[in-house]
Amino acid sequence: MATVRRRKLPSGATTWQADYRDAGGKRRHRQFKTRKEADEYLTKAKSEVGTGTHVPDSQSLTIAAAGKRWLDQAEADGLERSTIEPYRDHLDQHISAFIGAKKLTQVTTPGIYDFIDKMKAAGRSDETIRRVIQTLGRIYKFAKGRGLAGHNPVADVQLRSNKRGKKRPVMPSREELKTLINTASGRWRPLIITAIFTGLRASELRGLRWADIDFQRRILTVNQRADAWKRIGPPKTAAGHRDIPLPPMVVNALKEWKLPCPNGDLDLVFPNGSGKVEDFSNIVNRGWNPLQIEAKIVKRVPGQPEPKAKYNFHVLRHAAAALFIEQGFNPKRVQTVMGHSSIQVTYDLYGYLFEDEEKDQAAMEQIEKRLLS
Repeated sequence: MATVRRRKLPSGATTWQADYRDAGGKRRHRQFKTRKEADEYLTKAKSEVGTGTHVPDSQSLTIAAAGKRWLDQAEADGLERSTIEPYRDHLDQHISAFIGAKKLTQVTTPGIYDFIDKMKAAGRSDETIRRVIQTLGRIYKFAKGRGLAGHNPVADVQLRSNKRGKKRPVMPSREELKTLINTASGRWRPLIITAIFTGLRASELRGLRWADIDFQRRILTVNQRADAWKRIGPPKTAAGHRDIPLPPMVVNALKEWKLPCPNGDLDLVFPNGSGKVEDFSNIVNRGWNPLQIEAKIVKRVPGQPEPKAKYNFHVLRHAAAALFIEQGFNPKRVQTVMGHSSIQVTYDLYGYLFEDEEKDQAAMEQIEKRLLS
C-alpha cells in the first residue's frame, strides 16, 4: 500500500517518507522535507509504476554520469567531433557544474527552471542557456530509452525565443565584392571566387575534390566536407549533398588553378602546400584577411598594427545567397543550392531579401482601388 508518513530522525529533525511498491513488488521509499513534496512524489511514482516507466533512485545515474555515457555512445555511433565537442562543453561547464550530482530521477520540471535561473544568475547568455537545455534534453531522452529515467523533465520546459533583436546577416556590398574579385590573386583567387559564386561552407571548400567538378556541364557537386580537425566526411545532413551550377568565371579560375594545385592522395581542389587538408585558420589569416587590406576594404595606417578584418569568411556564403535571390531564384531553389536543412532556415536568414518593394506598392494600390471602386 502506498502511503506518506511522518518520521523523526535521531537528530531531532522531521521528514516525510513516501512508501510504495514498484512494478516487481519491491518496497521502495524516499524522504522529503515537506508532506507536499512527499505527496507529489508518491502520486508521480504510482502513475509511473502503473505505466511501467518508473525507475527507482537506486537504479538511476547522476546526470553527470548519464551525460558521459551519452557522449561515449555518440562517439561510438560515429557522431562528428565538431558536433560532440559543444555537447561536452555544455555538460562539463554548465550541466555538471550546477546539477551534475543529482540523480536523473530526482530532477523535476520546476527543477529545470531553477537550473535555468541559476545559469542566468551566473551570467550565461540566453543562447547558451537554450543550447544547454537542448543538450540536457538529449541526455534525458538517451537515459529514458535505456531505463535509467522514467520521465524527461525537459520535455515540458518552454524557453521564450527572443527574435526581436535578431540581426540580418552582414555581407559585403556589390562594389566590395567586385573589388575583392579584381584584387584576389595567387592560390587564394580560385577559392575566393568559388566561395562568392557558390555559397559553399568553408568546410565544403576545404573538402572539395577535383572529381566533384564537371567542367563540361559546369556543375560542382558537394559530396564531402573537412571538419575542424581535418577529417574528411560526408555533409552533416542529406541536404548538404547537392549540385551547384558554376558561372564561367569560376570554371576558368578552377581550370587555371588545376595545374599549379599541389597534388595529394585526397584529390583536393584547395589543399595546403603538401596536398593535405588546409587549415581554416590559414585561409582566414593568410588569404581572406590580407585580401581585405589589399582591396582597401579595411585600411592600413602607417605605424599602426595590422587592422582587423571588416568581414569574417562566412559572409561570402551570405553574399552568394543574396546574389541567387537577386537573380530570381525562388526560396526552394535557394534552399537547395545553399544546402539548408529546411526552407525555414532559408526564410529565417534571407526572407527579407525576397521582398519586392515596388511590387508591394503596386499591390497596395490595387487593394485601394478595389475597395473604393
